[in-house]
Amino acid sequence: MSDARIIQLPKILDDRGNLSFIEGTHHIPFEIARAYWVYDVPGGDARDGHAYRRNRELIVALSGSFDVVLGDGRTFSLNRSYYGLYVPAGTWRQLTNFSTNSFALVLASEPYDEDDYIYEHD
Repeated sequence: MSDARIIQLPKILDDRGNLSFIEGTHHIPFEIARAYWVYDVPGGDARDGHAYRRNRELIVALSGSFDVVLGDGRTFSLNRSYYGLYVPAGTWRQLTNFSTNSFALVLASEPYDEDDYIYEHD
């Protein structure tokens, strides 16, 4: 299992606007099986934390900013759309400190499975 870490994504600069992209297994250490997004979180609020038994994630702040607090106490502040936080399976994480109108994209290695969730932080 790899450790949680920031992954810098490709960034193509252009006067007409910049572009970034993600290709599973080329830029991140898993095939993308699911994508979901978190939005309309009131400024300063948090989402409840959890971990996964099998699922791995890449979390990207597409707009605005928020923090990801891991179970080991590390905090990653995400505020650039060309950086993603890789979160391996078994890692507790909580999204917190959302800025107003922020938009979090989460790419997952597994399809949704309620039994994969770990809700108790031990």
